[in-house]
Amino acid sequence: MAQESPKNSAAEIPVTSNGQLEDSHEHSFNRDLKCSLPVGLGLSETKITSHGFDGAKEGVVEAGQFPSSSASPKSSVISPSSAAASRLAGQGCDLIIPTGGRAQQKSGPVVLADEVKNPAMEKLELVRKWSLNTYKCTRQIISEKLGRGSRTVDLELEAQIDILRDNKKKYENILRLAQTLSTQLFQMVHTQRQLGDAFADLSLKSLELHEEFGYNADTQKLLAKNGETLLGAINFFIASVNTLVNKTIEDTLLTVKQYESARIEYDAYRTDLEELNLGPRDANTLPKIEQSQQLFQVHKEKYDKMRNDVSIKLKFLEENKVKVLHNQLVLFHNAIAAYFAGNQKQLEQTLKQFHIKLKTPGADAPSWLEEQ
Repeated sequence: MAQESPKNSAAEIPVTSNGQLEDSHEHSFNRDLKCSLPVGLGLSETKITSHGFDGAKEGVVEAGQFPSSSASPKSSVISPSSAAASRLAGQGCDLIIPTGGRAQQKSGPVVLADEVKNPAMEKLELVRKWSLNTYKCTRQIISEKLGRGSRTVDLELEAQIDILRDNKKKYENILRLAQTLSTQLFQMVHTQRQLGDAFADLSLKSLELHEEFGYNADTQKLLAKNGETLLGAINFFIASVNTLVNKTIEDTLLTVKQYESARIEYDAYRTDLEELNLGPRDANTLPKIEQSQQLFQVHKEKYDKMRNDVSIKLKFLEENKVKVLHNQLVLFHNAIAAYFAGNQKQLEQTLKQFHIKLKTPGADAPSWLEEQ
């Protein structure tokens, strides 16, 4: 007997004239599925919706309401941990488990409540806020320069800031002149030291002028030594004034710049709020006015904080400036007076009073062992 050739599976599916499957094939499919399902999970309790070309779901298994009269207690609840549920879940099916007669709810993909924020979106939001803030501040600055916008002015604080900036320019001029004096004095001391060495050499080689050359050699060496002492005092004065001008005052002026930026932001958002309040109040403008009020309050608090910080720093700076300049000016005066008076003892005493240690000539030079 000849063996039948295998038939195409698609040819065995009877199709009606409108493209739908006949009921006989559906019964055959349900019968085969019932045989494959475990005991306790019947077709009367389960609906299977297959994916079609126009279907919205794919492979969804729905557990229907169990009849209270015919269903056994064991089959009233389908446990997700059962073998059938595991096998169906592994095949990409979603189980919908009824809960006590309530409406059936189909479980979809798991969605986390706290979604992870996209870093790119966060950066984009920061750029947007920065651009909006920059636009408002630029508009405020231009309007102030053109004389159209109003600005908040603290007369007492502004006067103190102007005095500080003017004093900084004057202190920088004193610092520049003191550095010039130090450079010139260094050159003079270096020349006096060389001149003293030349006189000392001639005193040894010229017997008839030995005493005269010797006196001049001692005088130039003494002047060079006193000049080094005065140079140490001047350099200490320069270092102290430089710290005051380029660190202490500069730090205060940096806080002043932050205060001025906060003032511009405050005025920009204040102007924006005033313009919104002058306009109509309706359902569209009320949220904008409320948001503008919140931003205005935030920048007002920042402006008040920066104004308080500037006031405190100006107060401490004034106290520190008076103390530092008092000591340095006394040092500068006493050292210059003692040097030109030729009072070497008083000059040395002045340096001891301010705890200034002179560097020994050649002390900074490395030894011959370090050079190797």
